[in-house]
Amino acid sequence: MKKVLGAVARFAKKEAVLCIAILLAVVSAFIVPPSAQYLDYIDWDTIALLFALMAVMKGFQRAGLFSFLANKLLKRADSSRKIMAVLVFAPFFFSMVVTNDVSLITFVPFALIVLKSAGLERLVIPTVVLQTLAANLGSMLTPIGNPQNLYLFNSSGMSFGQLVLIMLPYVALSGAGLLAALFFFKSAPVQGVEVNSSLGSAFSLGWPAAFFAVCLLGLFNVIPTLIIAAAVLVFLLIVDRKTLCAVDYSLLGTFVALFIFIGNIGNIPAFRDFLSSVIHGHEELVAVLASQVMSNVPAALLLSGFSSEWGALIVGCNIGGLGTLIASMASLISYKFVARDYPGWRLKYLLQFTVYNVCFLALLICLSVALSYL
Repeated sequence: MKKVLGAVARFAKKEAVLCIAILLAVVSAFIVPPSAQYLDYIDWDTIALLFALMAVMKGFQRAGLFSFLANKLLKRADSSRKIMAVLVFAPFFFSMVVTNDVSLITFVPFALIVLKSAGLERLVIPTVVLQTLAANLGSMLTPIGNPQNLYLFNSSGMSFGQLVLIMLPYVALSGAGLLAALFFFKSAPVQGVEVNSSLGSAFSLGWPAAFFAVCLLGLFNVIPTLIIAAAVLVFLLIVDRKTLCAVDYSLLGTFVALFIFIGNIGNIPAFRDFLSSVIHGHEELVAVLASQVMSNVPAALLLSGFSSEWGALIVGCNIGGLGTLIASMASLISYKFVARDYPGWRLKYLLQFTVYNVCFLALLICLSVALSYL
């Protein structure tokens, strides 16, 4: 019994957001009894496309594509600042197409290896903090950059270009801010650093590339997303079950549970009217504040049920990913890597992470205020 309870406790600690989402769904089910309507709550197109994209990105990751490309850039870095620039801007740009969490899972361990081999462990904390910021900031630009963008993009009905134009000023300023931050660190000459990395076979690179193109067709409503997800599932069941097992099913489960919770509370008139009145006219601010305590993905799902001001929700949920460590669940990925390799630096990391995040959040809020006057 103790082993079972211990396993449950470890799972709850590891998947806290999923467990909270399930708890909320279960509690709400006592108020609005389960029925066939529950199936209508769930945005199956978002779930299907998110699954397919996660599987594709895991395929690229397992084939070593991202590390291989970063290593090529790293060979040209002959100073500590240039190494930091490669390590920071790799997740910034890659996150636009491979999602922020995949970028961090790939490039944070890569950075730890690079900095250690180059004798630059003093730069571990600022580099990983900036990498985390970069992944969250770069991913704001596209619908496939992060889960909340994908969901809000599908729900809003806006075009790819419209979302990009909304977020472009924020991403451009973020990139400039990251570049400026690098100049706070003294640059020292470093001999060429190279990390062992190799590309997988043509097949291991080819199938993710092919399915990524198909996913883009689904994003633009050329092919039904359910058909795409089914094709990816069948293909991986036959060809690559390890990649299929590596998909983040806890994120998919979180989406499903939150859809049910939001659908249920939307059927409670008093709660629906109260939340609608609180959000109305303050969508961006509420999204930023809500993200600080529940993270930006649940915030996007919750608030979208009570407001159709899609532009404000997209901006608020994206910049709301900055701030606290849980504002974006992807930020926990970096923290876990640092805590594992450098347990004595956890507090120092949290302090620097918070300072940098608050500064960038304040910067982007100021930009939002300035844009509101144009």
